[in-house]
Amino acid sequence: MQIPANPLVVQLDIPAYTYGIAILMLVMVLHGVCLLQIAKRYEVKAYLYLAEKKYTAVTTVFYLSIFLLLITHLFEILIWGLFIYSFGLIAHWSQSVLFSGSAYTAIGFMDDTLPEGWRMLAVIIAFSGLFSFAWTASVMISMTKSFRKAYTRIHMHKLNLPQEIIDRFE
Repeated sequence: MQIPANPLVVQLDIPAYTYGIAILMLVMVLHGVCLLQIAKRYEVKAYLYLAEKKYTAVTTVFYLSIFLLLITHLFEILIWGLFIYSFGLIAHWSQSVLFSGSAYTAIGFMDDTLPEGWRMLAVIIAFSGLFSFAWTASVMISMTKSFRKAYTRIHMHKLNLPQEIIDRFE
């Protein structure tokens, strides 16, 4: 994409703010939809499996949900990479995805190779990653309650504790 000739627009990184905030909003809406779907399905399955005393199934669904959360983050990195590549900010697809991942995770292992007028985009990508990771962490914490309940009951069975004691455990 051609940057406007106005030097003030370039100096203020207006294209980065304009397009970056729009993509940030898209990524956050997508993240919210995915998180709610994953968490909802996990909570329902975990509740049913706990009621049926299928404790191993709860742990399986927990780890599957964690994997889906990871896939959600990777997909968001791909969205940022696609945006950077389609606007011609980085010439190679693989480099744009790598740059996006570097910024999204706030690790910053790549040099900022974005052209003038787009440098603030790396910060906006980092904000989207920070927001997304925090949101994911809160969902994971809520999922942990039923996981720990199932995990503890599995070990109570291994210890051959009486069923009435296991049933009283909350």
